[in-house]
Amino acid sequence: MKILVVGANGTIGKAVVEELKPRHEIITAGRTSGDQKVDIGDPASIRALFEAVGNVDAVVNAAGDVHFGPLLEMTPEQLQVGLSHKLMGQVQLALEAAKHLNPGGSVTLIAGSLSHDPVRFGASATLVNSAIEGFVRAAAIEFPPGTRINAVSPTVLCESMGAYGPFFRGTECVPAKRVAQAFSKSVEGAQTGQVYFVE
Repeated sequence: MKILVVGANGTIGKAVVEELKPRHEIITAGRTSGDQKVDIGDPASIRALFEAVGNVDAVVNAAGDVHFGPLLEMTPEQLQVGLSHKLMGQVQLALEAAKHLNPGGSVTLIAGSLSHDPVRFGASATLVNSAIEGFVRAAAIEFPPGTRINAVSPTVLCESMGAYGPFFRGTECVPAKRVAQAFSKSVEGAQTGQVYFVE
């Protein structure tokens, strides 16, 4: 399959590429690195990406910014980071991808366990991740016939505990390699409208 991996240089993205590359043709994309450059927070950038890449068999997204901080001190601009990038960026990516999927193609987005297991200072992430999961379930009903859309929803990565560990006291981390397996299930499987929890 010809697979476009967005956010391919991040911790999850690298693991996804490593998992899928032995079996598929991989095109990497990211804000500052990869075969193609894309900012998912910019719809014009997303359109330009697909103009350059053309039709694909699968689109995987492992990118998405969100702000962590005290909810009652969060500015509209800080809240907007997750809404504009991780939420609407992925929605716009999925909608544009739907126009460029080969028959049987799929889109896999990234959410996160804070959708159902919130932590202090993570309200913005909970808001965004919950919305992504809901969007995937609804979008599956309206995606082009024969195409699929799912999301992977991992807890905190073991590789990211240095930065995010203080937010996730008492939570067992998961390695990026295990998260990549869930992306593989989405891309190489047959299900749609699913959220794969990795905890």
